[in-house]
Amino acid sequence: MGESTIYKNKPMLRYDPTIHHRRSIRLKGYDYSQQGAYFLTLCIQHRECLLGEISDGVMRLNEFGEIVQTEWQASAHIRTEIELGEFVVMPNHFHAIVFINVGATGSSQIPILNTNIPVKGPKSASIGALMSGFKSSVTKRINVLRATPRVPVWQRNYWEHIIRDERSMLEFSTYIENNPFRWKEDSLFAVR
Repeated sequence: MGESTIYKNKPMLRYDPTIHHRRSIRLKGYDYSQQGAYFLTLCIQHRECLLGEISDGVMRLNEFGEIVQTEWQASAHIRTEIELGEFVVMPNHFHAIVFINVGATGSSQIPILNTNIPVKGPKSASIGALMSGFKSSVTKRINVLRATPRVPVWQRNYWEHIIRDERSMLEFSTYIENNPFRWKEDSLFAVR
């Protein structure tokens, strides 16, 4: 397979700080390595349906979707500070709940906002470090299969929500569980 037609004939832009502004979508001053629960969403580059398809309300993973699932499950073995909750691989995105258990035995606590912590790049044992490693390993494996070195698989960032209480945990768990059934109502479906 050759390089995707999406990337052909697109000039490579050099970084220009006067026009390229990278704003963080993270909660300012929040320490994303502290113990707690987080809801995460990652989207495939250009929201391409790369990971499989939904049939009769069931997500049918293709080879790329299997890679995402396998790498996500491996994350808990690689990173002892995390525990995986509910997750779902969708055709063009991924949702998951993850717990950071700093020195804990598997129980999570509600995180506390700390505005005195400077944030510069992904801190070790943090959500940022988890996402960076996960996205990188998935991208490498998918690009080997489709023979597209250095072509992005994921959009540049990811969305996260700090889960602060049991009600939110239940809402996000239910959302993940029902996501395949509600695919045609999903805002990412229209992009297909």
